[in-house]
Amino acid sequence: MPFTLTRTRALVLALCAVAVVLVGGRLLRPAAPRGTAPPLIRASKPAVHARAAPLVVDVAGAVRRAGLYRLPQGSRIADAVARAGGATERAELDLVNLAAPLADGEQVLVPTRGAAAAASGTRAAPTAPVDLNSATAEQLDALPGIGPVTAQKIIDYRQAHGPFRSVDELDAISGIGPSRIDNLRGLVVP
Repeated sequence: MPFTLTRTRALVLALCAVAVVLVGGRLLRPAAPRGTAPPLIRASKPAVHARAAPLVVDVAGAVRRAGLYRLPQGSRIADAVARAGGATERAELDLVNLAAPLADGEQVLVPTRGAAAAASGTRAAPTAPVDLNSATAEQLDALPGIGPVTAQKIIDYRQAHGPFRSVDELDAISGIGPSRIDNLRGLVVP
């Protein structure tokens, strides 16, 4: 009997030691903050699925908070105006194509009522498309996404290369890419 009692004691002591180690290890480990999930291990994605860089656009004119804004690829002019706090009461939104896609580096200018007539004297804003081969720098500058520098580049290009035969020829001018050309379709003619 003494042999059995010693063996039983040893077994109980061994089980108690294992229990102490398990419970002690659990109590001494730092706890994760409540409400946090353990970090997920995700498989790395190929470079094809990498996130596209955001567009940076300048929103100016009759908006509540003019400035530079970062917007996701595929955003529209309406998204840029909304990000700038929306149009003011004096905005002339009929002169802005809110559905046009944005291009990186583009300026979205929301005109105020009467500004188009005041800027061009007493003339009303033209309703016909702008002719790339006869337009002045001011007429080209009034187009969405075309500033004074790009307007001058268009004039310089047509003087050096002759008249435009297609709107797609604008691609040869630095600062004008496929998305900007798509924005100008219907607004300009060769």
